[in-house]
Amino acid sequence: MDNKTIADRTAGLSCPIPITEYKSVLLAHGGGGRLTQQMIRKMFLPSFQNAFLEPLHDGAVVPFNGGRMAFTTDSYVVNPIVFPGGDIGELAVNGTVNDLAMCGARPLYLSAAFIIEEGFPMEDLWRVVLSMQAAARKADVALVTGDTKVVDRGKGDKIFINTSGVGMIEPGVEIHPKRAKVGDKIILNGPIALHGIAIMSVREGLEFETRIESDTAALHDLVMTMFQASREIHVLRDPTRGGLATALNEIAETARVGISISEDRILVGEEVKGACEILGLDPLYVANEGKLIAFVDPDAADRVLDAMRRHPLGKEAAVIGEVVDDHAGTVVMKSRIGGRRVVDMLSGEQLPRIC
Repeated sequence: MDNKTIADRTAGLSCPIPITEYKSVLLAHGGGGRLTQQMIRKMFLPSFQNAFLEPLHDGAVVPFNGGRMAFTTDSYVVNPIVFPGGDIGELAVNGTVNDLAMCGARPLYLSAAFIIEEGFPMEDLWRVVLSMQAAARKADVALVTGDTKVVDRGKGDKIFINTSGVGMIEPGVEIHPKRAKVGDKIILNGPIALHGIAIMSVREGLEFETRIESDTAALHDLVMTMFQASREIHVLRDPTRGGLATALNEIAETARVGISISEDRILVGEEVKGACEILGLDPLYVANEGKLIAFVDPDAADRVLDAMRRHPLGKEAAVIGEVVDDHAGTVVMKSRIGGRRVVDMLSGEQLPRIC
């Protein structure tokens, strides 16, 4: 390509995110909230625009051999790498399995790429490998390819893991962020904020009467159980970075619908509430790694809810709200005392390096 062609292609282009406002990348750009969305929608999406990327789903849904395949990738930089209830290896497998499940797919194969800091103890690496092995076996997926890189001492932070995954979507399953429609019931499968508080309890040296553990878990079997009850599930999302509030806002904005939720229907454990008060955190914005939200046709909601409650990962499932024909693109919560407030997307960074 000659210089003139390059000049023609780049004429008039400028960075879509105001450089005067953000001259450098902030931790908040990786927090899953508004700055992350801004970077994705204004920089990455226009640069790589295509029909499979545009939905900004938990993975891409692509045609394959007369059917449909889901493909996803994620990177894990959690600090500390071992935390109550899990470690970075288990988290990497479960997180990628869950992204496939949120596309409505049955996970099949994973890849794993390791970026390891020089000096990282081999014993700790072995623990991570065994943890990934156990998580993959439990999720019934095969890790079929990978890569390993080592960086200079001080140029990384112990270990980072990237995992990608593919899975197949059965006929009749149609999960898409834009499918949320007025009347849909919103179901959450259990108490929120466990993962984020488990991480922070280690970082801050907090001790509680009851040990708070991460909820990291592979959710695909729960999702398959839900599909057996009904195919009238329109949207699935796992509220990881940015928590429940951010996930609901993403769906509201994408589908251009209003979402109404009730505070008294959202389970938050007493120990988690106490920790959030100490740390000045709102549990609605704290990360989860074993939770999902489902937007379900109202005629099928009871069947799906009953099926979820019979599954170990959905025993405490509850309807927390619904899609409404008011305040499109906005999430509104009814408080325990009867008031209402707008629940906005996370704008800053509550918990960096959470997954």
